Amino acid sequence: MALELAIATVMVLLTVAMHASGLLVMARGITHHDQRTGRVRMNAVSVEAALLTVLIILGLFVLHGLQIWVYALLFHGLGAVETLRDAIYFSTISYGAIGYGDAEIAEKWKLLGAIEGINGVILLGWSVAFFVTVMARIVPAPHHRRARGGGG
Repeated sequence: MALELAIATVMVLLTVAMHASGLLVMARGITHHDQRTGRVRMNAVSVEAALLTVLIILGLFVLHGLQIWVYALLFHGLGAVETLRDAIYFSTISYGAIGYGDAEIAEKWKLLGAIEGINGVILLGWSVAFFVTVMARIVPAPHHRRARGGGG
């Protein structure tokens, strides 16, 4: 169990570092855009806002995909899951805390799979917080809608 917890700790540290780096790259891209255009807010119905939304969603999807693959490669490399396809499937349902129960992992590594689930939920939550923060710059604040006579 000590080895399993040590590996889980390294994986959590690695995926948190990956996630922080990915979000930092996206945030710097947004900051660069703000500096180039001289503004922070975007019209909610503009191509620019739609493009930013799509880019952030794709960036988050790639980031989570990479983290799932890192776990899958570990599971497969440890022999915890027989095939790479099954390792990717197991990792995906663990990371997203779906846990269908139809995927098998070696008894010796079950705790590592459970920790991936906790790790994934936290990283997914972090992504949601980041996405909401980015979207706040696109969607007009409620007081702006009322100021234009849009009601409530």
